[in-house]
Amino acid sequence: MGEWQPSSERFPNGIEEVIDYIRSKGMVPGLWLEIEVMGIKCPLASQLPDDWFFTRHGKRVINSDRYHLDFTNPAVRKYADSVVDRLVKQYGVGYIKMDYNITTGIGTDHAADSYGDGLLNHNRAYLKWLDAVFQRYPELVIENCGSGGMRHDYAMLQRHSIQSMTDQTDYVRNGNIAAVGASVVTPEQCAIWSYPLKDGDDEEVIFNMVNAMLVRIHQSGLLNEVTGHRLDLVKEGIATYKHYRDQIPSLLPVWPTGLGQIDDSWFSYGLHGHGEMYLAVWRGVGGVATQSIDLTAYGKVATIKQVYPTNDELISYAVVGNKLAVNFPRERVARLYKVEFK
Repeated sequence: MGEWQPSSERFPNGIEEVIDYIRSKGMVPGLWLEIEVMGIKCPLASQLPDDWFFTRHGKRVINSDRYHLDFTNPAVRKYADSVVDRLVKQYGVGYIKMDYNITTGIGTDHAADSYGDGLLNHNRAYLKWLDAVFQRYPELVIENCGSGGMRHDYAMLQRHSIQSMTDQTDYVRNGNIAAVGASVVTPEQCAIWSYPLKDGDDEEVIFNMVNAMLVRIHQSGLLNEVTGHRLDLVKEGIATYKHYRDQIPSLLPVWPTGLGQIDDSWFSYGLHGHGEMYLAVWRGVGGVATQSIDLTAYGKVATIKQVYPTNDELISYAVVGNKLAVNFPRERVARLYKVEFK
C-alpha cells in the first residue's frame, strides 16, 4: 500500500491479463487506490523524508497502519501523478475507486501555523491535484469512495462524478440508507451497493437491485456464484435501469412517505418530473402487509405500472384514487413502479 504495484502472486501473468480480458468484454477496467496514504510497512515509506507526511511534534501521524501523505509537498503530488499516469497509460484503466481508510485527527503541524491550517492546506492542494488529473484525463472516472462514504463533501463532488454512499453490508439496512441518500448526495452521484447473496432467494436479489435503481448502481456480490433465475433478475434490473438512467440528473428526488429512519419497516423514495415518477417501495423488517402511498402532491395519477420485476407472483398493487396501495405479504420485499400523471 503506497507503491501501488501489482502483486506477482495475485497476478502471475501480470495484471494486464485481467485488464485486457475486462476490456475484451466491452467494459471499462478499474482499479482501487488510497492515493493519500502509504502503509507503514511499505518499503518506500522508510526511504522518504518526513516532509512527505502528516506530522505532529516531529513524528509521523499513524492511523490504521498508514501514514498520511501531505499534498502541499510538490514531490508528493508528482509521485501521485506518476501512479495515475501509469494506471491510465500503461494499464488502460478508465475508472479509479479512490478510497480513504484513515482518520488523521486534527491535521498536521508541518509548515503550518496550526494543525487545522496544515489540514486545510493539504485539502486545498489535493483538490488542485485532482483538477490537474482531470485536465490530463477528462474521460477518467474517479469515484470518491472516501472510507465507504465517511468522507464526502461538495468540494470533492465538484470533481468526482460518483460518491460511494455506504459500506453497509446488511442489504435491508442498505435499502433504508438508499431511500434517503438523495437528500445529501445528488441521485446521479449517489452510488449504492447491490450485492446479491450467494445463497439468497429471489426477493433478496430484487431488494438488492431496487436499492440502487433510483441512484447509481454499484453492482457487486459474487455474481459468478449467482445462477439461474436469480442471475436473470440481476440482468433484468440492469436492463430496466438503462431505460431511464439518462433522465436521473433532471428528475427531482421525492419522499411520498417522508424521510425514513434506519430500521423503519416501510419506506419509499421516488424521482419525479415531466408528468411521471419512478417510485421505489420497500418493506423491511416488521410492519403490516399493506401500505397506502398518497401521490396527490405530485399530480393526478393516470396509471401506475410495476417496472421491476416484471413477472411477479408474490405481491399485489392497485391504484385507489391518487394513492398506490400495495400488499407485500412477507418481510424484505421491494418493488419499482412507474407512475404517470394526467
